[in-house]
Amino acid sequence: MADVARMAGVSEMTVSRVMNHSDKVHEDTRNKVAQAMAALSYAPNQLARGLAGARPIRAGFMYSYPTGPYLTEFLRGLLAAATLTNIQLVVEKCELGQSPAAPTQRMLAQQLDGMILPPPLCDMLAITDPVLAAGIPLVAVACGPIDPRINAIMIDDRQAAYDMTRHLLRLGHRRIGFITGNPEQSVTKPRLDGYRAALQECGGDMARELVVPGMFHYRSGLEAAETLLALAERPSAVFASNDDMAAGVVAVAHKMGLDVPGDLTVVGFDDTALATTIWPELTTVHQPIADMAEMAVRCLVEQVKQIRQRKAPLVQQQVVEFTLIRRQSDAAPRLRPRSAVLA
Repeated sequence: MADVARMAGVSEMTVSRVMNHSDKVHEDTRNKVAQAMAALSYAPNQLARGLAGARPIRAGFMYSYPTGPYLTEFLRGLLAAATLTNIQLVVEKCELGQSPAAPTQRMLAQQLDGMILPPPLCDMLAITDPVLAAGIPLVAVACGPIDPRINAIMIDDRQAAYDMTRHLLRLGHRRIGFITGNPEQSVTKPRLDGYRAALQECGGDMARELVVPGMFHYRSGLEAAETLLALAERPSAVFASNDDMAAGVVAVAHKMGLDVPGDLTVVGFDDTALATTIWPELTTVHQPIADMAEMAVRCLVEQVKQIRQRKAPLVQQQVVEFTLIRRQSDAAPRLRPRSAVLA
């Protein structure tokens, strides 16, 4: 609105009056504002306008993700959407390994209108059950199997892992190592299932030694890579369940004097900023984390709007598209690919 006002040479109040069809605006001024809106492709957010004048929505956001890049992407989308939709964020950190009871109760004492939960907290019944019992709308982001009681924004993790494994098989890899994620997070199993399904379908090596545990953080990637690359017959490719662990694999490969991707292909999952800040840049599954956070805000706004209109809010569960992004960390042996988006 400020940009429209600046271009039209009027005040923001005048822009607001034009949008609300006030008869107190001169026709020439109205035309200037309309032209500025068209030039800037400006369209007011209808949900935010519908809630204008009402008290702001108080949305709780609890977080406890062990990796910075993922949380940064999530916050980027969350804050951008909250700014546009009349939302006040109440933030609470919940330490992994500790009981979530106390932070959950602190959040519920804040007179919240709704709550947004990223992984791994969206998988914790110790958090979701008390929130639902309090009658507060809840939106889970990047969760695995769907809880029918909860609004959810997610991708198809199994299909994404399947597609990435198929890509490696098409490059000619048959012995593909896989690093799992935290067993307590719901996305871990679908990603492992997708990897195994692709191997079984295409005749890849199903040896148990090729699957090693990880915890979604960098150090666990280092440890898993040391295990895989110490095998008598090491894999020609490693698929890590997130970019942080994939970065750990690349670091171990460099330490051992292995060329990536000439001697070892490494791929990840999520496409956080880390994927393009290490060398070589990672081939990975692009999960639109920031966009999913924005969608969660819009979903929560709609839920609150329905409640304020004395309607029963409908549970919304949306599966978002993912993309395989090919960069410089994968190849058939001794072949370096050009950057591209995989078909």
